[in-house]
Amino acid sequence: MFDKLCLIGVGLIGGSIAKAAKKHGLARTIVGYGREQDSANLALALDLGLIDAFFTDIASAVTNADGVILAAPVASTESILAQLKPHWSSATLYSDVGSTKVSVISALKAVFGEVPSNFIPAHPIAGAEQSGALAAVDQLFVNKRLIITPTSTTNHDLLLKLQWFWRRLGAIVSCMDAEPHDQILAATSHLPHVLAYALVDLLGHKDEQREIFKYAAGGFKDFTRIASSDPTMWTDICLANQAAILPLIHELQAELDKIALMLNNGDRQQLFTIFSYANQARQRFLNQLDNSMAKTITFHIQPGGRLQGETRVPGDKSMSHRSIMLGSLADGVTHVTGFLQAEDALATLQAFRDMGVRIDGPENGQVTIYGVGKDGLKQPKNELYLGNSGTSMRLLSGLLAGQPFNCVLTGDKSLSGRPMRRVTEPLAQMGAEIQTTEQGTAPLRITGKAGQLKAIDYQMPMASAQVKSCLLLAGMYAQGETRVTEPAPTRDHTERMLAGFNYPVKREGNTAIISAEGRLTAMTIDVPSDISSAAFFLVGASIAPGSDVTLRHVGINPTRTGVINILRLMGANIEVLNEREIGGEPVADLRVQYSPLTGINIPEDLVPLAIDEFPVLFVAAACATGETRLSGAEELRVKESDRIQVMADGLQLLGVNAEPTPDGMVIQGGGNIGGGVVNSHGDHRIAMAFSIAGLRASAPITVLDCANVNTSFREFKDIATQLGLGLTCVED
Repeated sequence: MFDKLCLIGVGLIGGSIAKAAKKHGLARTIVGYGREQDSANLALALDLGLIDAFFTDIASAVTNADGVILAAPVASTESILAQLKPHWSSATLYSDVGSTKVSVISALKAVFGEVPSNFIPAHPIAGAEQSGALAAVDQLFVNKRLIITPTSTTNHDLLLKLQWFWRRLGAIVSCMDAEPHDQILAATSHLPHVLAYALVDLLGHKDEQREIFKYAAGGFKDFTRIASSDPTMWTDICLANQAAILPLIHELQAELDKIALMLNNGDRQQLFTIFSYANQARQRFLNQLDNSMAKTITFHIQPGGRLQGETRVPGDKSMSHRSIMLGSLADGVTHVTGFLQAEDALATLQAFRDMGVRIDGPENGQVTIYGVGKDGLKQPKNELYLGNSGTSMRLLSGLLAGQPFNCVLTGDKSLSGRPMRRVTEPLAQMGAEIQTTEQGTAPLRITGKAGQLKAIDYQMPMASAQVKSCLLLAGMYAQGETRVTEPAPTRDHTERMLAGFNYPVKREGNTAIISAEGRLTAMTIDVPSDISSAAFFLVGASIAPGSDVTLRHVGINPTRTGVINILRLMGANIEVLNEREIGGEPVADLRVQYSPLTGINIPEDLVPLAIDEFPVLFVAAACATGETRLSGAEELRVKESDRIQVMADGLQLLGVNAEPTPDGMVIQGGGNIGGGVVNSHGDHRIAMAFSIAGLRASAPITVLDCANVNTSFREFKDIATQLGLGLTCVED
């Protein structure tokens, strides 16, 4: 990319750029420049092979260089630019690595009167406590953020070249304006350094410092690690970005004063609320960090095998969501056992904490919810981030439409691409005011319409439990009687649980009816195992000869048992044992043994009762004798992925004759599943379905992009391998 690359400063960052650029062959010659007092470090860089030559004369260093990167302290930027000015070349790409960008742009304007089109400010968010050429590593920028802050004068071709250069070094490149860059870095990097330095300074001056440091544990070491950074460099950074850092310090002082007052008053609940929010916010940060750093999980499945044993899969996700929502609106304290501790359900839990509800747990599936009553929710201070959970977003949009406050619902990239008009349009008929993107997707900006919603009689164009539940929750705050009629039965957890909380819900055929005339009374909820999670093992045991599996305490709500009914029509051997009712929900143990399957035309009245289970049912169809035909399942195209197309593509890659249709699929069975690499497209149910296909495969199957399995079924790998599936998980 460069004939001659000049690095002004060959410390940790400059040296690592040089080392990585050499490794990837990005420059014919790399030279370093520094002051006379830097000669020893430059000589070390030369001995280490980081650079091909070094200079203490800037004219010699930059002569014929077609790339120049300033990797010196930010405080020296203006003086270095002044030295460069007499030797400036319009054909050269100039950039920097400073962690403040407004100050760099100011320095450019001070020296040149404007920002030259061939100087492009940049900042790699990478580093270490060590400094100097000896600390340089060629992997320093791999999967690290690199932010470029181009200006209105930036040369576009050179911008593309700089982006490509950093990507070749392994960085994840993005662009933003200089001012927001400095504000973000002040919050995420500069302020934490100030805090670490301040805490160590405070404790280091205490008379008992020896004892303090002697007994300090790992948490103290982790928190104060960055106080080992170069104090000269961080003094320069903080002074350069003081305009962004100072307001944050003042806000933090106010937060500490608030916590001090809570401690003084012994206010446990308020402390718990703050600590819980911080705990969940950090987890969301880690989740987003994993996604932004392109961290991936790949499943590798060995062919063949059988499933044997007994297990209990995690709690039902639909009921876990609703237990938090209705428990929060109830009068009194609700106790929940069997709560699904996966990211989707935890997103709902955190949303209600953000709206002022005290929730203890979850711990070993146990949650205690201190209900605030039907009208007791408070306006959240921030946007409600719902991760990957479509259930959370769609149900909350109905519940929040009639509140006396405004709020914004956001989610991750996948959730932000899913259709929301199916709930926002009927809610608008009720008088709700919800703004979406032009594509009808999140973020959802909800204007509270307390006392202004009006009941409607809504004929659902498509069977969807989420839409039905959304409108029923909105109906709890609407004037009149809200009626929701579904074209085919869907899961009725919302109606059952409302009744369990003593809230009046009527049923007339396929129509659910609710009004604002009611209150919720706290109850105890035992969440049964999720039949959608059990479905993978129902299919796995049905298709793998020699299999015999018992799944304990599975919810068999009649609106959810489509997967059992479909498999039985195909010839599956499934026994329903120990039937009982817990908290208004039917529960049983399911024993499934291998039995040859036969293809069928799936009855359309069973489609809504198995809508989430079709990815793994497609695998069952591929193993059955003859043809299986599905229609009336167009909703599959707007789930976490287009499940019809993604499953068809993957099955075809594995050698299965699977033809997608607009509302379903036609699969020619026979069990001739080969090996290969399939992409789940981030859809957890697709990833797990293709894992189960390995039981009948003739060669290994690799499933890409499986990280979202954690959103609904974190224990899948452990349970599957315990029962006998040859699955290994690789994190990249």
